[in-house]
Amino acid sequence: MENAQIADMFDQIADLLDLTGANAFRIRSYHNAARTVRGLSQRLEDLVAAGEDLTDLPGIGQSTAAKIREILDTGTCKRLEELRSQVPEGLPDLMRVPGLGPRKAMQLHDALGVATLDDLRTAAEEHRISTVEHFGARSEEKILEGIRTATSTAGRMLYHDAAGHVEALSRRLDGAGAVERWVVAGSFRRGMETVGDLDILVLARDRDAAIEQILAFDNIAAVDSRGREKATVRLEGGLQVDFRFFEEESFGAAMMYFTGSKAHNIALRRMAQQRGWKLNEYGLFDGRRMLAGRSEEALYGRLNLPWIPPEIREDRGEIDAAAAGRLPSLIELKDVRGDFQSHTTASDGTAGIEEMAQAAQARGHSYLAITDHSRRVTMAHGLDEDRCRRHADRIRRVNDTLEGLWLMAGIEVDILKDGSLDLDEGVLADLDWVVASAHYDRNLPEKAMTDRLVRAISSGVVHCLGHPLGRIIGRREPLAFDFDAVMEACRDHDVWLEVNGQPDRLDLPEAFCRRARDGGVQFTFGSDAHRPEDLSFIALAVNVARRGWLQKKDVINTLTAGQLRKRLNRSRIAGAP
Repeated sequence: MENAQIADMFDQIADLLDLTGANAFRIRSYHNAARTVRGLSQRLEDLVAAGEDLTDLPGIGQSTAAKIREILDTGTCKRLEELRSQVPEGLPDLMRVPGLGPRKAMQLHDALGVATLDDLRTAAEEHRISTVEHFGARSEEKILEGIRTATSTAGRMLYHDAAGHVEALSRRLDGAGAVERWVVAGSFRRGMETVGDLDILVLARDRDAAIEQILAFDNIAAVDSRGREKATVRLEGGLQVDFRFFEEESFGAAMMYFTGSKAHNIALRRMAQQRGWKLNEYGLFDGRRMLAGRSEEALYGRLNLPWIPPEIREDRGEIDAAAAGRLPSLIELKDVRGDFQSHTTASDGTAGIEEMAQAAQARGHSYLAITDHSRRVTMAHGLDEDRCRRHADRIRRVNDTLEGLWLMAGIEVDILKDGSLDLDEGVLADLDWVVASAHYDRNLPEKAMTDRLVRAISSGVVHCLGHPLGRIIGRREPLAFDFDAVMEACRDHDVWLEVNGQPDRLDLPEAFCRRARDGGVQFTFGSDAHRPEDLSFIALAVNVARRGWLQKKDVINTLTAGQLRKRLNRSRIAGAP
């Protein structure tokens, strides 16, 4: 049983409790437990086997620890099964529709018998929802829009969640004696924000033995097919994995072919055909003679191209850039020296200032911005001016005790509906770092939203526009605004765009990263960590940036602490209205 599966069960319990009208604290505690479990570097199964006290983990109490042991022993827990029996099976899916919370979902179920997304879509299309109290024609339109958002990632999982499965599989594949080499290809290797399935390429001299060892993995729920060329399985949780077997001389060709994208592969095959050659998953051929196939580098080389990083293999100009010697040297995780967004118990984080600082030091960071929420985010107990000043003083006192880490006193300040900032600009000007984000009033007309963001960017006290599109993958559509106008304001006022590494945000998305880079804007990376383990989300921001063609010079996090201080002083002068 992997951590991701246990976390999914806790999230299910929280959603079902929400639908049954349970106490908000209990609901939040299960979501917090799920977040803790999902972010652990060690497997809970291993911790329990070693006799570790699970209540030492943040957000895990006696009751939750007991449920973890029950899940590990039985594959489920009594409380989850009880809740499932109380709620129609498809009803939790309705909560994935933006704006349709548990109360509204239950109201539609009681009034119209709606129990699935299909039921909901039909009821909206037949205009039956508008007959229910507190719903109207606009509600039906928003629900249909929300269903499109909720189903846009149907059958896919977040990259971060897929990475948890890859980590689990890697332990088993590395321990399978018959497996000599393996690599994950497909959308996962390209670093896409969601993953539909996993393609794992395997080199094994004794394929029969390798297949037997692979199919013995304990988190495989079903075997769909098996043969000497491929075995297809489904993991607990439903993720499909195709294990494909190739010989060593074809392994590079298989990596290229199954990594994709389809459009990139078609363009490469066209190049091969122009030379009278054939390119497929087994190699590059001139007639029956193999020209290359053992490595991707050799294949690209025979086509007179340098090796192209998987993240940009989308046929969006990378082949022409490679042919012209203009491929970008993509940013790497090792280039990142710090993190520009994190939260503590002062707002909605789970750890104190010292604990977050220690975690940043352990990661080798040179700086970490503490950016708790401002007062507008009431559900996160956001800071008013007085609390903000006192919190900044505490951060600076802790900073005075640290070596090798600049702990930056910052804030994630809300951008209000009219574009003013949630806290006094004099207070903000005294901080080391100000991230401005729009969390509320999301449905403004495009021009009003654009004006709102531009006014905040032009304030002279903002360093960075946080999670600029405000989207949540599969659950919340992006804000509607003129991106070019916002980008121009950022460039004119020396304000940077954040690439937020939260697994369900990954905002700014790749296409906008490339567009803003071409427009002369620079970027920051923020893990948006709400606990020490979340600092690892900075790697997800790097994934997005690589897909957006960003280089080291495009990202402020690559500066040393000394360079950053100088740059921030220049930014204050340049950004002043």
